[in-house]
Amino acid sequence: MSTPLDPSQIEQIQGYDAEKRYKYLVKEVVSNREIWILTDEHGCVMLNTDDEDCVPVWPNKEFAESWATGEWEDCKAEAISLNKWHSRWTYGLEDDELAIVIFPNQDEDGLVVFPDELDFELKQQAKKSGNR
Repeated sequence: MSTPLDPSQIEQIQGYDAEKRYKYLVKEVVSNREIWILTDEHGCVMLNTDDEDCVPVWPNKEFAESWATGEWEDCKAEAISLNKWHSRWTYGLEDDELAIVIFPNQDEDGLVVFPDELDFELKQQAKKSGNR
């Protein structure tokens, strides 16, 4: 379970560029052992880029919830355990030919990666930090 972030931390982290937000997400997800998505009555919320259909993911509940506004105001932030992510989500997203948009900010800016890339980064971080 993650420690809630205070508003100054949230503001600082939201100011990171896409690459730095990716690194932050990988570290947070491994240390908290959970990754956050938004869901509605139809399931997981999706974003579309020019080339890919994507599932947005966030490192903390606060960032996921900050997206639940406007057309997404009925969405709920949902944590997925890291084990479930590795065992089900990575393969499920690959099978559905979906990409992942990493920690999009309010400008909808975030790195787009493939599920196996994120899986690899999470496993590398877990090895580095001794969390398996």
